Order: sequence, then structure tokens, then C-alpha cells
Amino acid sequence: MSGHEDIESRRRFLKLAAGGAAAAVLVGGLPRVSRADDLPHVSESDPTAKALGYVEDAATTKDPKHKAGDTCANCQFYSGASTGYGPCQLFPGKAVSAKGWCISHTAKKA
Repeated sequence: MSGHEDIESRRRFLKLAAGGAAAAVLVGGLPRVSRADDLPHVSESDPTAKALGYVEDAATTKDPKHKAGDTCANCQFYSGASTGYGPCQLFPGKAVSAKGWCISHTAKKA
């Protein structure tokens, strides 16, 4: 083989390899991004929820640690929208109510 044929052969291989990698990513290699709507909601009867005193509506808690205005929506562990449900780092793979509250509430830093 001449030098020119070697270069063409390498170029063809690299093009096919790049195309194959791109196709693999498009077909199924992309990770699935879960949305808060897809996550199961945390139940107040969940063992972790019980341990943290989680309630779906902060207005209903009788815990003395609760301060007026504290909700999941303004907690640093919550990453959802200000209404509805969203992910919480304390409940991996589950969504909590934006109106909820638990004893681990830590206000978001401005």
C-alpha cells in the first residue's frame, strides 16, 4: 500500500468510527433525565419523612422548630419550582411538595 492509500484508509475508518459513536448516542446512549413529574411523591408515612417530620403543607405542622414562611420551596435542599412538587436532596428519587416542610429545613442563601 502506498502512503496515500494508508491516509485514505485511516480517514475512512475515523469517519465511520465517529459516525458510529454519534449514532449510538442518538439511539440510546443519552441518559434519561427524570423530571419532577416522573418522581413518586413522598408520603408523610414514609419512614424517612416520619424521621424528618415532613408534612405536605407547612401550615399544618405543630413542630416548634417551624418558623412562619419556611417551606420546601425556600429550602436549599429543594430544587423544584415554587409550586407543585420537586426533587429534594433529602429524599433521593422522590418529590416533595413545594408547600411542605421538615425539620431539616435550611433557608436558601441569597
